[in-house]
Amino acid sequence: MKNNIHPLADVQTENIGENTMIWQFCVILQNAEIGKNCNINCNVFIENDVKIGDNVTIKSGVQVWDGITIENNVFIGPNVTFTNDLIPRSKQYPVEFSKTLIKDGASIGANSTIIAGNTIGENALIGAGSVVTKNVPANTLWYGNPAKQKGYITKNGLILNLEMKDELGNEYYFENSQLIKRT
Repeated sequence: MKNNIHPLADVQTENIGENTMIWQFCVILQNAEIGKNCNINCNVFIENDVKIGDNVTIKSGVQVWDGITIENNVFIGPNVTFTNDLIPRSKQYPVEFSKTLIKDGASIGANSTIIAGNTIGENALIGAGSVVTKNVPANTLWYGNPAKQKGYITKNGLILNLEMKDELGNEYYFENSQLIKRT
């Protein structure tokens, strides 16, 4: 199967990888790039200057605006809101939209808002309903309005507190940008 596009979707791009599913009522503009093995749920809008990697899930009700890059293995929860213009005005457009980067393995919880121009690091987790107003480092857990760092998270999804300990008291440290359990 090359990809599966629902007949009620308006997909104008041909830049879609194999085994990608695009569900009903999606609108995807002509210059968007979507990788392989993605799942784009119903009621998603994807603009032109957008790059989406492989194995990405985008849940219902998300709009991905110009200037947003989503790398591989990213989860975008339902109704996540991205912005791309820090000073929006009706019928007045910036010379260039702010760039937002969601790095490999990051997850963004439902109803979160990602303010333009920020990067969410590898494997980071943004809790549901959060408002991200600044860069989020790799392997960190953030939530709230505005979102604040509340802990760390391993690549495998184990949550650590701010002292880098898990619920059993095991300690972790960073080595080459990876969280490693102390022995």
